[in-house]
Amino acid sequence: MKYTELDTPSLIINKEIMMNNIKFMQEHANKYGVSLRPHTKTHKMPRLAKIQEECGAKGIAVAKVGEAEVMAQNGINDIFIANEIVGESKIQRIRKLSETINISFGVDSPEQIEVIEKVFEGASKKAQVLVEIEVGEERSGIIEEKDFEILLTCIKDCKNVHFKGIFSHDGHSYAAESIEACKDLYEISVKRTLGFAKIAEELGCKAEVVSIGSTPSLMHDFGIMEGVTEIRPGTYILMDASQGNAIGSYERCAATVLTTVISRPTSERVITDVGAKGITAQTRNRGICATRGLGYIKDYNEVYIHDVYDEHTIIYNKEFRDTVRIGYKVEIIPNHICPVCNLYDKAYLVSNGEVLEELNIECRGQLK
Repeated sequence: MKYTELDTPSLIINKEIMMNNIKFMQEHANKYGVSLRPHTKTHKMPRLAKIQEECGAKGIAVAKVGEAEVMAQNGINDIFIANEIVGESKIQRIRKLSETINISFGVDSPEQIEVIEKVFEGASKKAQVLVEIEVGEERSGIIEEKDFEILLTCIKDCKNVHFKGIFSHDGHSYAAESIEACKDLYEISVKRTLGFAKIAEELGCKAEVVSIGSTPSLMHDFGIMEGVTEIRPGTYILMDASQGNAIGSYERCAATVLTTVISRPTSERVITDVGAKGITAQTRNRGICATRGLGYIKDYNEVYIHDVYDEHTIIYNKEFRDTVRIGYKVEIIPNHICPVCNLYDKAYLVSNGEVLEELNIECRGQLK
């Protein structure tokens, strides 16, 4: 069927654009001789994760244990949980996963290590941990060298925990004021990460994995420094309005939300049948990823979403209002695709206007 015949709202993925994005990032990794481990929290779909692996990805990254469990159930057997995992129940679930797949996860405190050591007592394999390094995003991760040394000492004293490496995320690059500023932030972040890798080696704990990355910095060829072993972008596969702004084009945006015009109550106002529950109310207000409005109407010049209610999109644009009629379907490029995917049970893979496949979003709602 034609994808425009789908009921709305529906999440649409253009196959050709998606595949070009996958190949683009894989070629970038290959160029510098590093592994690509896509962060699948963007799409939450095992089917797409398998395609990424088939195109050369080493494995995948996820954000939560629940996502790792679903991905493993669907045949993915090399998974990194790029997050601090806290709590005995979650560590128990990781221990169970480690019996059948290669799984590693993030740490940044000795308190975590104490619980991991206890839970993995008697396990057939040691817990595989990577220490997160905070590189400027002001989120989680090690900041001070002394704390890093204390954490490594704690890991070295364990018999059930293996130090696999370090990872970082230059998420603050989203707010860089220019491409040059993005490059500077990226290089500072990578140098800081490699500095901690050197400290680890000096302490007798050589990192097998040094994992970096975010989509804005890796969509531009800033190079990859020697010592990095892995890149971990996520959004690149589908892109969105914010990432499109970062590269100066929406041509790489593979995902859209198909929506129907349901009202034209004034000479300028148009209402469609998707709201915050289908596209979110997210914006980015700084830097190269800054967005206008709450989403961009594809194929209509300079038409943005003015506001959203739970189930309504509000657009003010006289030319757009005069063009569309009740029942017309249009596509929205979301500002941030990652939470949008988590709002749908399925997506539709399309090519040349035809629906090729329904994609179940199996990791939807896996927040634990």
